Amino acid sequence: MDKLIIRGGNRLSGTIPISGAKNSALTLIPCALLTEEPVTLRNLPRLADIDGFQHLMNQFGVTTVIQGTRPEDFGRVMSMEATRITSTVAPYDLVRKMRASILVLGPMLARMGEATVSLPGGCAIGDRPIDLHLQALAAFGAVIELAAGYVKAIAPDGGLPGGEFDFPVVSVGATENAVMAAVLANGTCRLFNAAREPEIVDLCNLLVAMGAEI
Repeated sequence: MDKLIIRGGNRLSGTIPISGAKNSALTLIPCALLTEEPVTLRNLPRLADIDGFQHLMNQFGVTTVIQGTRPEDFGRVMSMEATRITSTVAPYDLVRKMRASILVLGPMLARMGEATVSLPGGCAIGDRPIDLHLQALAAFGAVIELAAGYVKAIAPDGGLPGGEFDFPVVSVGATENAVMAAVLANGTCRLFNAAREPEIVDLCNLLVAMGAEI
């Protein structure tokens, strides 16, 4: 087995930059779908998943600009503006390698009244890790349809009415999707046994900064 040997005794000094967390970054990017106003995220890590999510947002018609794309740049800045959403479909070829892309389901549904997302990895019905996502959105009033490897969520005329959902087990991703959908619901939404990870805190902080009441 490979091993890492560290021989101490030398004085350490200096500073190194620390980029933002991947889990938070991938959770915050889809928040731009909730508003026509610009959303800017700073100190994003240099990861292929960030680039993949940018391409997915472009698929929806979201204008995106990333500063700090050179190899020597550390901590990128991403500006997004979803003034006009031109598509509500997240196709398989963009979703298959990035499970976090399911997080566009909640905000797209809340903003546009419908959203269609390929099941991550082409998961078969009954073997999906996203059942709690769908149950939470249904509790808020969405109609869920499953066909040909895609999940489609549809809001009633006039938008999601809101509601309550008690997670039978804690789910970070389902909590994130539910929170993003809830902020544009017509009524109050309440989540019980919700996840409390740091990325959930970051998500709520961003949504409050955008005007949500949480």
